[in-house]
Amino acid sequence: MIGALLPGTVSVAETFGAPPAGVLLPEEERVVARAVEKRKREFAAGRWCARRALAGLGWPPVPILPGPRGEPRWPSGTVGALTHCEGYAAAAVAPRQEVLAVGADAEPARPLPDGILDAVSLPDERAHLPRDRPGAPPLPWDTLLFSAKEAVYKAWFPMTGRTLGFEDAFLTFDPAGGTFTARLLVPGWQLADRLLTGFEGRWAVRSGLVVTAVAVPAAHTGPTARPTGSATAPLCGGEGPQA
Repeated sequence: MIGALLPGTVSVAETFGAPPAGVLLPEEERVVARAVEKRKREFAAGRWCARRALAGLGWPPVPILPGPRGEPRWPSGTVGALTHCEGYAAAAVAPRQEVLAVGADAEPARPLPDGILDAVSLPDERAHLPRDRPGAPPLPWDTLLFSAKEAVYKAWFPMTGRTLGFEDAFLTFDPAGGTFTARLLVPGWQLADRLLTGFEGRWAVRSGLVVTAVAVPAAHTGPTARPTGSATAPLCGGEGPQA
């Protein structure tokens, strides 16, 4: 599902069920040794997908350990994202020379709990959320907004090392095209050939899930990306931006 939202240079693997037993490598086992069973299952499903996605790029099995904010640390020369929710997990990985950053997120296709939308969005974003077409199945636009912001953060943080608040990006959706635009409300990030001031992403609702994804294409020449501003408040809580 998420693979259909990303360019062909991104290798994607997903599962709708539990991964096989013994899927974790010893280094990963130690990370979740004291975790509850739900966390262990999610962690294992993500790592199983990650190794399948990396295999699509020619990588042998390697441990995918969490970074300081819980983000997966990918092998040198690659970028990627993990996501998991009820009954689903996916990994998206790409060569760094082709893609600077990947963000992907999946959520159950149902409305957010009461009060969450106000906490994760700006008033103008809520005012501009699309309306369902007459006669069309209703879509959980609030959950789509939340998911898209998660995908943006998952691309932004590993690339920049800077956190991003829910209020630091303004998102709009194109219902007909299945796309969204995220305009940064904080200083951008200087790439080799351009200043990154936002993201273009894609979304879909299918198989009971909301899925969103973004990819930042790499520049062909120039220096390594560098910051143009200061850090902001974190967007994601819990274990980190990418599980």
